[in-house]
Amino acid sequence: MTTAALFSQNHLNFDTKGLGAAPDGCTLAQLKDLQWRILDDEVSLPVAVLRESCIEHNLRWMKTFMARYGVKLAPHGKTTMSPALFHRQLEHGAWGITLATASQVNAAYRHGVRRILMANQLVGRGNMALIARIQAQDPDFSFCCIVDSAANIDALGHFFTEVGQRLRVLIEYGVPGGRTGVRDVAQEAECLAALARWPRALALVGVEVYEGVLQQTDAIRGFLQQVLERTRALAAERRFAEDTVLLSGAGSAWFDVVAEVFSGQDLGCTLDVVLRPGCYLTHDVGIYRAAERRIRADNPVAREMGQSLLPALQLCAHVQSLPEPGRAIIALGKRDAAFDAGLPTVSLQARPGGFAGVRPAPEDWVLTAMMDQHAFMSVPEGADLRVGDILIFDISHPCLTFDKWRQLLLVDEHYQVLSAVETLF
Repeated sequence: MTTAALFSQNHLNFDTKGLGAAPDGCTLAQLKDLQWRILDDEVSLPVAVLRESCIEHNLRWMKTFMARYGVKLAPHGKTTMSPALFHRQLEHGAWGITLATASQVNAAYRHGVRRILMANQLVGRGNMALIARIQAQDPDFSFCCIVDSAANIDALGHFFTEVGQRLRVLIEYGVPGGRTGVRDVAQEAECLAALARWPRALALVGVEVYEGVLQQTDAIRGFLQQVLERTRALAAERRFAEDTVLLSGAGSAWFDVVAEVFSGQDLGCTLDVVLRPGCYLTHDVGIYRAAERRIRADNPVAREMGQSLLPALQLCAHVQSLPEPGRAIIALGKRDAAFDAGLPTVSLQARPGGFAGVRPAPEDWVLTAMMDQHAFMSVPEGADLRVGDILIFDISHPCLTFDKWRQLLLVDEHYQVLSAVETLF
C-alpha cells in the first residue's frame, strides 16, 4: 500500500488537537488544497509539525549510509507509530519495520506492513494470539521476535504447537546490568535446549542485540565482537533453521558502530545484517544531535556523505501570558512535548502575519519548566515578545513527542501545510 493510498482513504480526525477549520469529510490527501498557513494563525496551536524537506533528506541519507555498508534497514516503528511514515521508509529501501509489542505489530500489519521484526520478547497468550491470527490469515507475512529464556521459549512452543504454526525467533544476547538478553553460556545452553524441544513450532533464524544500554564505544565494540563469535559458533553447529541468518542490532545512537562491526563478516553462512535505528527520520537537537556529532567525528562514511541528519520535528505554540518581567508563559506543556531528555528549545519567533516576520529566537529565551499545558520561559526584561506571538520549538527525544499526537502536520519551509500523518499510539 502506497503513502498516497493511505492518505486518500483517511479522513482528518477532528476529535484531536493541532488542526484548523476544514470542511466535513476532508481527507488527508485534500489537506494541501486548504493552504493552511501556520504563521498566519490558520491552525489551532499548539501543533506538532514535520518539515518535509528534512524528512526527505533524512530518508535519503540513511538509505545511502546503509548501502555503503551493505546492510539492511528495519527502522524502529515505535518512534512514530505512523503508517504513512512506515511506508515512506519502505519506499526508500527499508527491508522491513521493527516494532516492540504485539499490538504495534498488529497495527502496522493492518496498515500494509508485511515484514516485521519485533525486537522484544513475545510473552503472554493474548499477545501470542495476535501474532498467530496474522500468520493464519496471511502465509506471506514475515515475522520474527526475540527470545532469551527457556521459560519463554517453552511457553511459545506450547502455544504455537496448539495452533499448528511455526514461529521464527532470534536469540538475544545482553550484558550484565542491562536490559533483556542472554547473559552467559549457561543461559544460552538452556535456551538452545528449549528450542530443540520444539522443532516444529519454533525456528531459530538469527541473533539480536541492543547495544544502547552501553555508553562507551570500546565497550560496545567488545560486546558486538562477542555476539559475532557466538553467531559464528551457532552457524557452525547448524543451529539455524534457515539458509540466511539474520544478525540484528543498532538503536539510533550507535548504528554506525554496529554497521562497522557487523558488516562484511564471513560467518560461514549467508548473513543478513539488519539495523534498527528509528529516530533518524526526524532526528532532534538534543540526545540524537549529540550522537550525530560523535558519528561524524568517528565514522568515515558519515564524514564523506557531507550534510548529516536534520531535525524535522518541531512544535509551534503561542505566547499565552506575560505575567511579570522576565517570565513568559507558553501554551505548550507535557501533554504536547517530550521532557525526559531536556525541555524543548525555542528556535524561531513569529508575529502572525506570514513567514516574512520570522526571526531566530534569542539564545537567552529558555524554557525552565513545563506543566501539563503550560511552559515557563525565562526572558530578559524588555524582551520583544507579545501575547499571541508564535514560537517554534525544537525537541529532544522524538519518541516521546510523537506519542502525544494523533496527527502531525507536514509543512514546507514557510510552514504552509502540505499534508498530515496519523499515529496509532
